[in-house]
Amino acid sequence: MKMKKIAFIASVLLLSIGVAACGNGSKDSKDSSSKAASSASSEEVVTGASISDKPEDIIHGLGPDGNWIFALTGDAKLTEDLVVSGTFYDKNDKSSDVYRKLALYTQDADKKVTGEFKLTVPKMIVESPNFKIQNGTIVGDVQVSAEGFELADSTVEGNVTFDTQELKDSAKLDTGKVTGTVEVAK
Repeated sequence: MKMKKIAFIASVLLLSIGVAACGNGSKDSKDSSSKAASSASSEEVVTGASISDKPEDIIHGLGPDGNWIFALTGDAKLTEDLVVSGTFYDKNDKSSDVYRKLALYTQDADKKVTGEFKLTVPKMIVESPNFKIQNGTIVGDVQVSAEGFELADSTVEGNVTFDTQELKDSAKLDTGKVTGTVEVAK
Protein backbone atom coordinates (compact mmCIF):
# COMPACT_ATOMS: atom_id res chain seq x y z
CA MET A 1 0.00 0.00 0.00
CA LYS A 2 2.82 2.36 0.93
CA MET A 3 4.48 1.67 -2.40
CA LYS A 4 1.26 2.52 -4.30
CA LYS A 5 0.98 5.85 -2.42
CA ILE A 6 4.56 6.74 -3.26
CA ALA A 7 4.04 5.78 -6.91
CA PHE A 8 0.80 7.79 -7.02
CA ILE A 9 2.40 10.89 -5.44
CA ALA A 10 5.41 10.56 -7.74
CA SER A 11 3.17 10.35 -10.83
CA VAL A 12 1.10 13.34 -9.69
CA LEU A 13 4.29 15.27 -9.05
CA LEU A 14 5.76 14.35 -12.44
CA LEU A 15 2.49 15.15 -14.17
CA SER A 16 2.30 18.52 -12.39
CA ILE A 17 5.88 19.34 -13.28
CA GLY A 18 5.27 18.27 -16.88
CA VAL A 19 2.14 20.40 -17.19
CA ALA A 20 3.87 23.37 -15.60
CA ALA A 21 6.87 22.97 -17.86
CA CYS A 22 4.69 22.66 -20.94
CA GLY A 23 2.69 25.66 -19.87
CA ASN A 24 5.82 27.76 -19.31
CA GLY A 25 7.37 26.49 -22.53
CA SER A 26 4.25 27.40 -24.42
CA LYS A 27 4.13 30.81 -22.81
CA ASP A 28 7.83 31.36 -23.48
CA SER A 29 7.32 30.23 -27.04
CA LYS A 30 4.40 32.59 -27.45
CA ASP A 31 6.34 35.44 -25.83
CA SER A 32 9.36 34.62 -27.98
CA SER A 33 7.19 34.64 -31.08
CA SER A 34 5.66 37.95 -30.07
CA LYS A 35 9.05 39.41 -29.28
CA ALA A 36 10.46 38.11 -32.55
CA ALA A 37 7.51 39.49 -34.51
CA SER A 38 7.78 42.79 -32.67
CA SER A 39 11.51 42.89 -33.30
CA ALA A 40 11.01 42.03 -36.97
CA SER A 41 8.38 44.74 -37.27
CA SER A 42 10.71 47.23 -35.62
CA GLU A 43 13.55 46.23 -37.92
CA GLU A 44 11.30 46.66 -40.94
CA VAL A 45 10.32 50.10 -39.76
CA VAL A 46 13.92 51.05 -39.07
CA THR A 47 15.26 49.70 -42.37
CA GLY A 48 12.23 50.89 -44.30
CA ALA A 49 12.09 54.49 -43.16
CA SER A 50 13.86 57.08 -41.08
CA ILE A 51 11.67 59.34 -38.98
CA SER A 52 13.02 62.35 -37.06
CA ASP A 53 13.38 66.12 -36.95
CA LYS A 54 16.94 66.14 -35.57
CA PRO A 55 19.48 67.68 -38.00
CA GLU A 56 22.02 64.85 -37.57
CA ASP A 57 19.32 62.24 -38.32
CA ILE A 58 18.19 64.14 -41.41
CA ILE A 59 21.75 64.40 -42.74
CA HIS A 60 22.39 60.68 -42.15
CA GLY A 61 18.93 59.54 -43.28
CA LEU A 62 19.24 61.28 -46.64
CA GLY A 63 22.91 60.39 -47.12
CA PRO A 64 24.32 57.37 -48.98
CA ASP A 65 23.84 55.08 -45.96
CA GLY A 66 20.32 56.32 -45.20
CA ASN A 67 16.97 54.92 -46.29
CA TRP A 68 14.69 55.14 -49.30
CA ILE A 69 12.29 57.36 -47.34
CA PHE A 70 12.84 59.99 -44.68
CA ALA A 71 9.90 61.54 -42.83
CA LEU A 72 10.15 64.67 -40.73
CA THR A 73 8.27 64.74 -37.42
CA GLY A 74 8.39 68.53 -37.09
CA ASP A 75 10.00 71.65 -38.52
CA ALA A 76 13.79 71.41 -38.73
CA LYS A 77 16.68 73.74 -39.53
CA LEU A 78 20.11 72.70 -40.79
CA THR A 79 23.07 75.07 -40.68
CA GLU A 80 24.98 73.21 -43.39
CA ASP A 81 24.12 72.11 -46.92
CA LEU A 82 22.12 68.89 -47.14
CA VAL A 83 23.38 66.37 -49.70
CA VAL A 84 20.79 63.78 -50.75
CA SER A 85 22.89 60.95 -52.17
CA GLY A 86 22.82 57.26 -52.95
CA THR A 87 20.64 55.06 -55.12
CA PHE A 88 17.60 53.56 -53.40
CA TYR A 89 14.58 51.51 -54.41
CA ASP A 90 10.89 51.91 -53.66
CA LYS A 91 10.27 50.31 -50.25
CA ASN A 92 13.90 49.04 -50.28
CA ASP A 93 12.92 46.38 -52.85
CA LYS A 94 15.72 46.14 -55.44
CA SER A 95 13.29 44.66 -57.96
CA SER A 96 11.28 47.92 -57.74
CA ASP A 97 11.98 51.23 -59.40
CA VAL A 98 14.79 53.50 -58.26
CA TYR A 99 13.07 55.90 -55.87
CA ARG A 100 13.76 58.14 -52.90
CA LYS A 101 11.36 60.28 -50.90
CA LEU A 102 11.42 63.08 -48.35
CA ALA A 103 8.06 63.24 -46.55
CA LEU A 104 7.46 66.64 -44.97
CA TYR A 105 4.08 65.69 -43.52
CA THR A 106 2.10 63.47 -41.19
CA GLN A 107 -0.93 61.44 -42.17
CA ASP A 108 -3.77 59.54 -40.55
CA ALA A 109 -4.73 55.88 -41.00
CA ASP A 110 -6.55 56.77 -44.23
CA LYS A 111 -3.36 58.40 -45.58
CA LYS A 112 -4.93 61.87 -45.36
CA VAL A 113 -2.32 64.57 -44.73
CA THR A 114 -2.83 65.92 -41.21
CA GLY A 115 0.17 68.24 -40.88
CA GLU A 116 3.03 69.64 -42.94
CA PHE A 117 6.55 70.69 -41.95
CA LYS A 118 9.32 73.05 -43.04
CA LEU A 119 12.90 71.99 -43.60
CA THR A 120 15.25 74.98 -43.66
CA VAL A 121 18.64 74.48 -45.32
CA PRO A 122 21.24 76.80 -46.85
CA LYS A 123 21.15 74.50 -49.89
CA MET A 124 19.86 71.02 -50.70
CA ILE A 125 22.00 69.19 -53.25
CA VAL A 126 20.10 66.31 -54.86
CA GLU A 127 22.33 63.49 -56.11
CA SER A 128 19.81 60.63 -55.67
CA PRO A 129 17.89 59.74 -58.83
CA ASN A 130 14.08 59.95 -58.71
CA PHE A 131 14.07 61.99 -55.49
CA LYS A 132 10.61 63.17 -54.51
CA ILE A 133 9.76 65.87 -51.97
CA GLN A 134 6.22 65.19 -50.79
CA ASN A 135 4.17 67.98 -49.15
CA GLY A 136 5.64 70.58 -46.82
CA THR A 137 8.19 73.27 -47.57
CA ILE A 138 11.92 73.45 -48.24
CA VAL A 139 13.24 76.86 -47.21
CA GLY A 140 16.47 77.32 -49.15
CA ASP A 141 17.85 76.68 -52.61
CA VAL A 142 17.82 73.27 -54.29
CA GLN A 143 20.53 72.13 -56.71
CA VAL A 144 19.51 69.09 -58.77
CA SER A 145 22.32 66.84 -60.02
CA ALA A 146 20.25 63.68 -60.69
CA GLU A 147 17.40 62.75 -62.98
CA GLY A 148 13.75 62.39 -62.00
CA PHE A 149 13.51 65.13 -59.34
CA GLU A 150 9.92 65.72 -58.21
CA LEU A 151 8.00 68.25 -56.14
CA ALA A 152 4.68 66.68 -55.11
CA ASP A 153 2.32 69.11 -53.37
CA SER A 154 5.40 70.74 -51.85
CA THR A 155 6.98 74.18 -51.96
CA VAL A 156 10.55 75.38 -52.36
CA GLU A 157 11.00 78.85 -50.88
CA GLY A 158 14.12 79.52 -52.90
CA ASN A 159 15.57 78.68 -56.31
CA VAL A 160 15.76 75.31 -58.03
CA THR A 161 18.81 74.94 -60.26
CA PHE A 162 19.39 71.93 -62.50
CA ASP A 163 22.92 70.96 -63.56
CA THR A 164 21.76 70.24 -67.14
CA GLN A 165 18.74 70.76 -69.37
CA GLU A 166 18.23 66.97 -69.47
CA LEU A 167 17.84 66.90 -65.68
CA LYS A 168 15.33 69.75 -65.83
CA ASP A 169 13.41 67.94 -68.59
CA SER A 170 13.21 64.78 -66.46
CA ALA A 171 11.82 66.68 -63.44
CA LYS A 172 8.17 66.77 -62.35
CA LEU A 173 7.29 70.11 -60.81
CA ASP A 174 3.60 70.27 -61.86
CA THR A 175 2.05 69.85 -58.40
CA GLY A 176 4.80 71.74 -56.58
CA LYS A 177 5.60 75.41 -56.20
CA VAL A 178 8.90 77.29 -56.41
CA THR A 179 8.93 80.88 -55.13
CA GLY A 180 12.30 81.69 -56.77
CA THR A 181 13.64 80.79 -60.19
CA VAL A 182 13.75 77.40 -61.89
CA GLU A 183 16.77 77.34 -64.17
CA VAL A 184 19.65 75.38 -65.64
CA ALA A 185 23.11 76.19 -64.25
CA LYS A 186 25.19 78.40 -66.49
